This record gives sequence, structure tokens and C-alpha cells, in this order.
Amino acid sequence: MISHEIIGDDMQAVVISMSAGDEVRAEAGAMTYMTDGIEMDARMQGGLLGGLKRKFLAGESLFLTFFRCATPSAKVAFSGPYPGKIIRMALQNSAVLCQRDAFLCAAGQIDINIEFTKRLGAGFFGGEGFILQRLEGSGEVFIHSGGTIIQMELKTGEKLRVDTGCLVAFDPTVGYDIEFVGGIKTALFGGEGLFFASMTGPGRVWVQTLPFSRLADRIIRANRGDREEVKRDFGGTFGAIGDLIGGDS
Repeated sequence: MISHEIIGDDMQAVVISMSAGDEVRAEAGAMTYMTDGIEMDARMQGGLLGGLKRKFLAGESLFLTFFRCATPSAKVAFSGPYPGKIIRMALQNSAVLCQRDAFLCAAGQIDINIEFTKRLGAGFFGGEGFILQRLEGSGEVFIHSGGTIIQMELKTGEKLRVDTGCLVAFDPTVGYDIEFVGGIKTALFGGEGLFFASMTGPGRVWVQTLPFSRLADRIIRANRGDREEVKRDFGGTFGAIGDLIGGDS
């Protein structure tokens, strides 16, 4: 029987306590530490075909890493690759759909498959393209995403518009489609992209406040700005010296 503790604030880790024979599977590279008594093994869930689907269709690692407790008790910890939150989802003969890189680890009888979006527009213009992850079965699943994760419960027919990059996960009962933001001016100058994810209840929807793509974009822009500023200052200083030597000043 496993138990867990989620520690940290903005850079969280989940510490899983295991008993003899317990097993946890995790995305490759997610392990932070493990105590004595944990045996680790890399496997292709679903065989070669399952591994190839994960690698080439979902963009995930070919292998999952399995951690098995071989002593009366042991611990293993997992963390995400960037700042964010970890949430636990308890599944009981049920499923949840999530973005491709959200899965962190799972315990119990959980199948990890890919799910193709059913609508052509959602496939072409959604932030995750045609493919989502489908986590199904009975057990505990832990997912990671950027910033804070907000959970909302939609009633039957209730709609929610979400930035395509901010959508983390949703129940299979929730309808998923892509909606154009509106007028040309709003689309070009509103700064929110061209499309929203349109979610229709009933069911739960999880949204992240800081998608990694947005964080990476800001870092790239800041780095580019710093380099241009240094280049401008460097060029201005040595340009002035060159002008002085050449007799232009």
C-alpha cells in the first residue's frame, strides 16, 4: 500500500512511501531520489508498439521507468522539469485526458495511452495538436504542470474558453473543440493567439497558469534583448574609439 506527500511550493516533488512488492512507474528522468530497497527497471509499456507510439506520436520517452520496493519499506521521490504544481488524481475504473507532457508518475493498474482528438479543427489548431494522453484504470496518478493548477467543475452544457496552452487535463465527458477568438483586430493584436480551447460540460477541467511554452518564450525574448543591448553598448563604445582614431571625431 503506497502513501504520498507533496512537498515544496513552486518547485514541488512528490515523495511516495512504498511497502514490499509495491510498484510505481514514472516518466523517464522524473526521479529525484530513492532510498535503499528500491529496484529500478526501464520498460516499454505496451511492448514495442506502445513504446513507439509514445515516442513518435506523443513525443514522449520510448521507455517508462518502473520502481519496485524490495524491502519492507522504502521511498522514491519525483519532480517536474520546470517550476509548477503536482496534483494527485485517484482513478477508479475511470479515465482522464491530459496534455502530452503532464504525466509524472502512477501507481496501481493504470494504462497510459495516446488519445487522438475527434475534431479536425482541434487537431490542427489546438495547443496539443491531434494527440493527448489518456490515463485509465484504477490507481493513483500524479501530473505536473506550470505555475498553479486550477480545477473547475462544469455543469451539463456549461462552457469554458481556455488558452490552448493553458489546458492541462479534463474528464472524458467534457466536450473539446477549438474556437476562433473573434475579429481580425482582436486576433492580430489581442496577444492571446488565434484560437481558444472550448470546453463543454459536464465534467472537470484543470488549467495551468504558466504553460512552459509561455515561460520559455519570455526567457528567449529576455535573452535576445540582453544580447542586443550588450552588442549595442559594445559596438557603441568601440565604434567611438574607432572614430576617434580614424579622425572622424
